[in-house]
Amino acid sequence: MTSDQFVILLLDLALVFVAVRLLGSVFRRMHQPPVIGEIIAGILMGPTLFDGAIGNVLFPHEVRPYLTGLADLGVVLFMFTVGFEFDHRLLKGMRRAVVTVSVGSVIPTFGLGVLLAWYLASGEPADNRTASVLFLGVAMSVTALPVLARILHDRNVIRTRVSALALSSAAITDAFAWLALAALTMLASDHDKWRLLLFPAFLALLLALRPLARRLMIRAEQSSASAQSVLILVVSGLLLSAACTEWIGLHFVLGAFLFGFLLPKDELPQVRTEVEDFVHKMGTSLLLPIFFVTAGLKVDLSQIGLNGLGHFVLITLVALGGKFGGVFLGAWAGGLRKSESTTLSVLMNVRGLTELVMLATGLSLGLLDQHLYSLMVLMAVLTTALSGPLLRLAPPLSPTAPEAAGFMSTLENPLRDQMSPSVSRGSESPTTLAGDSTDR
Repeated sequence: MTSDQFVILLLDLALVFVAVRLLGSVFRRMHQPPVIGEIIAGILMGPTLFDGAIGNVLFPHEVRPYLTGLADLGVVLFMFTVGFEFDHRLLKGMRRAVVTVSVGSVIPTFGLGVLLAWYLASGEPADNRTASVLFLGVAMSVTALPVLARILHDRNVIRTRVSALALSSAAITDAFAWLALAALTMLASDHDKWRLLLFPAFLALLLALRPLARRLMIRAEQSSASAQSVLILVVSGLLLSAACTEWIGLHFVLGAFLFGFLLPKDELPQVRTEVEDFVHKMGTSLLLPIFFVTAGLKVDLSQIGLNGLGHFVLITLVALGGKFGGVFLGAWAGGLRKSESTTLSVLMNVRGLTELVMLATGLSLGLLDQHLYSLMVLMAVLTTALSGPLLRLAPPLSPTAPEAAGFMSTLENPLRDQMSPSVSRGSESPTTLAGDSTDR
């Protein structure tokens, strides 16, 4: 990097932070997730307006790889939190309903997404068509767990039965999505195929090191002086895990997710807080805003036309209809009342940041072209924006359910500030150091 490029990079970072703060604040005041304003900020600076002239001046092509690197690091930290925050206690007492809702959330949307992708790809070259078609089905199936958790938290209904069921089903749905993405990466990977054989050994190594990690974290819990040392080990392990899966050919998001999922965290509040504080400040506050802008810079709406608009309508109908119908039937089969099933269907349609990370990953792997990527990003923005109004129209959630009361302690931590803003009636989401840019 030359001196001039470094100066431009610093100016671009300042511009990104100001832009996402301003547009995020605007959408927060409209009771919408600030992520919508942040992705729109990227779109406005991308090729959509004036044939990309604005973006080419503000974000020269020789600087964009450095911005992308910082954005990818933010995604690594985010995917770590997705795995780290999975709470197996959510499954207690509701296993049948969790299974039926999770299946209903995935299968219909995945199937409809595959059929739609096959139709959209009918005129495209056959290279990696199977992986691309399957990827669109997986991307349609995503539910954004962080956004969902913050919506429920802000409405003060996070300890109800439906809320616990929605969170546990969303966690399982997203775990399926990331593991399915790993399988699709194998199909589309240009890496040496022999490297993929190393993945079982990598997974076995993570499992073998888990007892050692637990002993170190318990020792740190008993001595505040060693907490920083454990934090350094956790962050180093996270980066190594992400680097290993990227080198193997399975993308860094899988390594980050698996490391967070397998990292011991039960009954370790001090270490847990130390880790989450770091991830919140570095990933959520500083790096994720860069990801939103770089994701928006890749969206080109100038060439969509009527044909593309028709594709967007089809994509949105499939995304909404598949989730609504599948989740409603799954909840009803799991023993929930019709009113609860309706509310759960609305909750599971939230996509947000998780969808954007999935789409950016698919674009980098060549599983999406820029046209379809742009339409899918628009779908993710629209479904996220509709979550608040639709939830207000849905039947209200029942009072606190005893079986859910003990499940959500892990949400009372700094991670909640990365989730979506208040969409509740008359409630405001907490203010954090990072302001609007931290609410996803």
